[in-house]
Amino acid sequence: MNLKSLSEQLGLSFLAEPWIPHVFLVVAAVVLANLVVHLLLRNAEKITRRTNSPWDDALIQAAKRPLPAAIWLIGLALAGTIVGRETQSAIFDFVVPVRDVGIVVCLAWFLIRLIRSVSQNFIAAHIQDGEVDHTTIDALSKLARLTVTIIAALVAMQNLGFSVSGLLAAGGIGGIAIGFAAKDLLANFFGGLTIYLDRPFSVGDWVRSPDKDIEGTVEYISWRHTRIRAFNKNPIYVPNALFTTIVVENPSRMTNRRIKETVGIRYDDISVMAVIVADIKAMLRQHPDIDTAQTLIVNFNTFGPSSLDIFIYTFTKTTAWVRYHEVKQDVLLKIAEIIDRHGAQIAFPTHTLHIEQMPSAQEFK
Repeated sequence: MNLKSLSEQLGLSFLAEPWIPHVFLVVAAVVLANLVVHLLLRNAEKITRRTNSPWDDALIQAAKRPLPAAIWLIGLALAGTIVGRETQSAIFDFVVPVRDVGIVVCLAWFLIRLIRSVSQNFIAAHIQDGEVDHTTIDALSKLARLTVTIIAALVAMQNLGFSVSGLLAAGGIGGIAIGFAAKDLLANFFGGLTIYLDRPFSVGDWVRSPDKDIEGTVEYISWRHTRIRAFNKNPIYVPNALFTTIVVENPSRMTNRRIKETVGIRYDDISVMAVIVADIKAMLRQHPDIDTAQTLIVNFNTFGPSSLDIFIYTFTKTTAWVRYHEVKQDVLLKIAEIIDRHGAQIAFPTHTLHIEQMPSAQEFK
C-alpha cells in the first residue's frame, strides 16, 4: 500500500500531493537547525562565563530567544510559500510581508535585549569600584531601546506598504505643534538629558541651590523631574528645566570640610598673643584629622571692640558631616586649653566706663 492509497483511505487525500514532502522537509530542517543553535548557544554561554567582558555574555543572553524565533519564522515562511504556490490560495500572499515584519521584530527584540544585558553587566562589573554612574547608564540604555523600537516600527510599516515618508512629514508638522503646546515638557526632557550627560549630580548626592530653597539628597532622576529628599524627610519634586537656569552646589563631591573661626582673647593678654598663635598653629599641624596639605592659617587678625581676634582657617580630612563636627569640637577645645595654659582668657563682649573725677557732695546739693 502506497502513501496515496493510505491517505485516501484515511480521508487525507491532500497528503498524497507531491509538494507535501517538501513542506515536511522544511519543518524538519527548522527543528534540526533550532537544536543545533540551542547546543551552540549553551556551549558558548559556558565559555563566556570564564571571561570578564560584559559584551560576550550579553550577546549570548540576547540571542537566546530571538534567534530560534527567527529560524522558526523563516522556516514556516518558506513552508507557507511552498503551500501558497501549489494551492494558489490568496491568504498565502501575506507570508512574505509577515516574514519581513517578523524578521524586523526579531532583530529589534535582539538589540533591545542586548542593550539591556550590556548595561546590567557593565553596572554589575563596576559597581564595587564606583567607576560607573548607574543613573547615566540606565538613562542611555532607555534612550537606546526607545530608538531601536521607533526605527523597528518605521521599518515594519514600510514593509507593510505604508508610506513612511508621509508619516515622517506629518510627524514633523505635528511635532512642531506638539512642541509649542508642550514646551515645558520638552524643556524638562532636555533638562533631564543635560543632567544625564553633564552629571552635575547623581542619585545619592547631597545637593543645594543658593538661588532656590532646595537642599537634600537626590533620590530619583527621571526625564521630567528630579526627586530630592529634604533633610526634614519631605520629598521635593524639581522640574529638570529648572536645573538649566539655577546654580546647584554638590557638597557630596567636596574634598575637605573647612573650619573657619575667630577666637578673641582679652586686651590684657596681648603679651602672650604670639605664643598662643604659634602653639595653635603647631597643634593644627600635628592634629591627625587636619589636612595640612590644604591652606592653614592662624594669625592675630584684628583689634576688636572688646577682644584681640585670632583668625583660624583650616580643613579637615573627613567630609562626613557628623565626623566633621567631632573634629571641630576637638580642635576648639584644644584651642581653649592652649589659651588657658598661657594664663590668658577668651574674651566676651564687655564695656568699660572711665570716670575722670567723682563729683563732690557739694555738687549734688
